[in-house]
Amino acid sequence: MHELDTLDIAILKTLQSEGRISNAALAERVGLSASACSRRLDILEKSEVIKGYHARLSHKALDYRMIAIVHISLSGQFAKTLSEFETAVKLCPNVLVCYLMSGEYDYILRVAARDLEDYERIHRDWLSALPHVVKINSSFALREIIDRPNVGLG
Repeated sequence: MHELDTLDIAILKTLQSEGRISNAALAERVGLSASACSRRLDILEKSEVIKGYHARLSHKALDYRMIAIVHISLSGQFAKTLSEFETAVKLCPNVLVCYLMSGEYDYILRVAARDLEDYERIHRDWLSALPHVVKINSSFALREIIDRPNVGLG
């Protein structure tokens, strides 16, 4: 794991708020030469501190107005069972997030749907068809309060 120093933190903070900033502008902002900044970025990317660069899309603008939180129980937690489920769930384009959990349910998913009818289709065609699923419990988000794309840095 790459040990982060104050310059790395400054680079990361800047990129979180201005992901399209040029290397020259980033270097100037954090007080480095462009080449030194580029080297640090390369290290942060190779060590997977920076996992990628993305456009943050609006689900609502793309007509996905419903978010479901889906709790899933499997028939067991054997390595093969978990692996088969995880391979299959990655294929569902409406699953935004999937976590393996401790506690009552094995997985929690965040699923985007256009409306209730669309969610019914996703439930029928995708979620119910996932291997080893024995229970699905769905809740629907009424209003988004916060959706942070990143954790706070210092």
